[in-house]
Amino acid sequence: MAEKSAAAAQPALSRPSIKTGKMENLLERINRIHGAIARRAYELFEREGRAEGNDVRHWLEAEKELLLPVNLTVEETESDIIVQVEVPGFTADDLEVNVEPRCLTITGLRQSKTDRKNAGTMESEESSEDLFRSMELPSEVNTAKISATLTDGMLKVQMPKLVARKTTRVEQQAA
Repeated sequence: MAEKSAAAAQPALSRPSIKTGKMENLLERINRIHGAIARRAYELFEREGRAEGNDVRHWLEAEKELLLPVNLTVEETESDIIVQVEVPGFTADDLEVNVEPRCLTITGLRQSKTDRKNAGTMESEESSEDLFRSMELPSEVNTAKISATLTDGMLKVQMPKLVARKTTRVEQQAA
C-alpha cells in the first residue's frame, strides 16, 4: 500500500497527509465525544430503572460502545520517543495528531454511508467510528520536529526528545 507521511517544521505537523488541528478543534472534538458518552451513560442509567451506584459502570460501558479500542506501543530511545498505533481502516484524512511537549493526542473519525435499492425500496445505512487516545509522554519532545507515517493501518509517530540544557553552577563570592 502507499505510504503517507508528514514532517513538521512548526509545533503542528505541516503536510496534509496527517492532519493536526488547532487546540480549539481538539477541545471541540473532546467535548463532542464527552457529550456522546454522557448521553449514552444516562440512557443506560434510565434503562436499568435509574438505580443509583452504577455510574462508573455505565460510563465505562458507554465508552466501550462509542470509542474504538486503540492498541499502541511506546518505544523510548536516547534521542526519540516512537509511538506506534494500530488504526485499521482509517486513512490519513480520517486521523488527526496533536503533540504538546509532554502529551500526544490521536483522534480519528471514520464515516461511511451505503445506499441500496431492493425491489422498489431504498435502504440507507450510515455508520461512524470515533477513535480517541491521549497519553502523557515519558519526557518532553521537540514539537517542531515531529514526523508521522501511516502505512497499512499502522500509524507511527516519531518525536525527538528535547535536549536538556546544561546548567552551570555559579559560585558566590563575598564582597
